[in-house]
Amino acid sequence: MGCAGVIGLFVVGGVISAIAGGGTGDESGDSNDQPAASTSANERPTAEADPGDKSAKTAEPKEEKAKVVVFKVWGTAPAGALGPMDITYGSDSDSRQGKWKDGRFEATLPLNDDALYYTVTAQLQGSGDINCSVTVDGHTEKAHAAGGYNICNAQANSGLLGGWD
Repeated sequence: MGCAGVIGLFVVGGVISAIAGGGTGDESGDSNDQPAASTSANERPTAEADPGDKSAKTAEPKEEKAKVVVFKVWGTAPAGALGPMDITYGSDSDSRQGKWKDGRFEATLPLNDDALYYTVTAQLQGSGDINCSVTVDGHTEKAHAAGGYNICNAQANSGLLGGWD
């Protein structure tokens, strides 16, 4: 007998064992009057609901707010010889220019789950004392800069296992 014969024996043996072992052993067909448990498409067992049970009614679906990233810079920073403070914010794939006004800057962007990081950078123009922050999904990273042409840089990084660092 060659390879084809051995494979044929395995196939025939598999068919016979499937036919012989296909039943469950309890094939009486008896029904009890208990509500039957069923399995839904996602394989979680559910019991049939009592029509008078108020908890079985479907609730209105809650509309989920779109998640956003918040960028902030605040403090004192007079315009220098090179003009007003330079602010840049965004992600690894989207960089934008911010505008300093009345001692503060604030902007938001929609949260992109594929982003590797979100950052805000603010450079002083000769003097000042500023703070900056990035808030992503409830996690905030902060930084500080004072004097000269120092840079405030806050960055939130996407975590290796999810979340933000």
